Amino acid sequence: MHRRTLLLAPLAAPSLARAQGYPARPVRVVVPFAAGGIIDVVARILAEPMTRQLGQPVVVENLPGAGATIGARAVARAAPDGYTLLLSGAAHAVMAALYPDLGFDPLADFAPIALLGNQPFVVAVHPSVPARDVPGLLAWLRARKGEANFATTGIGAASHLAGELLKRLAGVEFTTVTYRGTPQAVTDLVAGRADLMIDSQTLLAPLARDGRVRALAVTTPTRSRLLPDLPTLAEAGVAGYAASSWQSLQAPAGTPPAILERLSRAASAALAEPTVQQRYAEAGLEPLEGDPAEAARFLRAEAEKWEPILQATGARAG
Repeated sequence: MHRRTLLLAPLAAPSLARAQGYPARPVRVVVPFAAGGIIDVVARILAEPMTRQLGQPVVVENLPGAGATIGARAVARAAPDGYTLLLSGAAHAVMAALYPDLGFDPLADFAPIALLGNQPFVVAVHPSVPARDVPGLLAWLRARKGEANFATTGIGAASHLAGELLKRLAGVEFTTVTYRGTPQAVTDLVAGRADLMIDSQTLLAPLARDGRVRALAVTTPTRSRLLPDLPTLAEAGVAGYAASSWQSLQAPAGTPPAILERLSRAASAALAEPTVQQRYAEAGLEPLEGDPAEAARFLRAEAEKWEPILQATGARAG
């Protein structure tokens, strides 16, 4: 055993040396979505405080496209040295189901660093829909027998998965209509061309206050701090329902544990800053903290939860 330890020591030494001097240059955080979305917002909120924590610039780079797979692939193939990271969300959990020829494994090829945030979704309908609460909505959907239109931003998106989970747990049907982006989907909901939408509370709450849509519930297990008067879907009778837009920070697999821990501590310290907490609240975000081990368990659980739901739809891309 002693000889084995001596043989392995030279292999471990370079990795340890890198970790001890980390970081020595700017850290690149890849966001696999276009600027302006909630994942991008989280990255830019945290970039400045993490820069202070790490003592090196944290630079956000948007690499959107193909359901977040372009950016994820770039990070999976990057050197595992802590200088190229991925900040992604729910789309990461269903890549393997949606894109059968990814060329990388969304779980095995990444080393989770931290959980960063969580944004509850709101279940909202056009005011012409007669439902005033969740039981009324479910009854109306059953009566429509799949003819109601559900607006979503794309197959495999968190909003789409939230709708599929509602179908499964509540035993309802509706027609899923995909849009090129959230603004187009919201436009059709407000115009009445779409009946139902499940999406960001910061997006739908102002429309509900103006009477342009009717908000019925939130999708998280607990009530939203932004909309405390809205019940959760579980409270309203859809037992076991839980869905949201979450964000996590990951590195390429093989990144030294000491570097992962350094990054995790920096993220945790950044999330604790009052200014960050204020900006999170303004964006309708709620902290979702977790160290590398907790983040790994969370990501695996999300994949195990959502992949079968997406596979049941028969959806494929690429």
